[in-house]
Amino acid sequence: MRDLTIGKAARDAGVGVETIRFYERKGLIEQPAKGAGYRTYAPEVVARIRFIRQAQGIGFSLKETRELLALRANPNADCAEVRAQAEHKIAVVDERIAELLRVRAALEAVVASCPGHGGLEGCTILEALEDPKHGPVPCGCDEPREDTTMKTVTLKVVGLRCASCAASVGSLLDAHAGVRSVDVSFEEGRARVLYDPATTSEDRLVALIEKRGFRVVARDPA
Repeated sequence: MRDLTIGKAARDAGVGVETIRFYERKGLIEQPAKGAGYRTYAPEVVARIRFIRQAQGIGFSLKETRELLALRANPNADCAEVRAQAEHKIAVVDERIAELLRVRAALEAVVASCPGHGGLEGCTILEALEDPKHGPVPCGCDEPREDTTMKTVTLKVVGLRCASCAASVGSLLDAHAGVRSVDVSFEEGRARVLYDPATTSEDRLVALIEKRGFRVVARDPA
């Protein structure tokens, strides 16, 4: 197949010309040299652009997409590395969903307190926004916690067969709310986690690991 002009490449990939130029500036695709006064693009560039768009469509950032492209081009890369990236993104999405649900609860609270009629001087929504003491505390995010002491637990994990497995577990735990640091070793078959007990618990950490197909057989609280 012959090389394509930027306009034809954009049409085939389902994007605009400016999108291709943007990807070039970000280093996601290589800008070809000019030939005969204009640049032409190899047909495989179209497939690369479609890959980038698909990755963005399911939530990967440009930086994460660049990492996926590097893995895709590496013949020695393991599928587990891609899975670890995707699992980390799932954890991030879960955190965003939780935050959006807290925002929704806050909005529902101020809407419920509004009479829905009358002058603006009596609008409880505006009062709550101007001075929180006139309205409910939305989600308790700023309420003081009784126990803010960090805890450490070492979990004995069965099924960590390689560095990619360890990286997968590490990424999963690191993205979990309340986890401050993670050290996973497949050689020792363990995951050491520093976490905030006011936000999460050993049971939740164990459930996260076992949900991904590994098995926790022992716990050693510090």
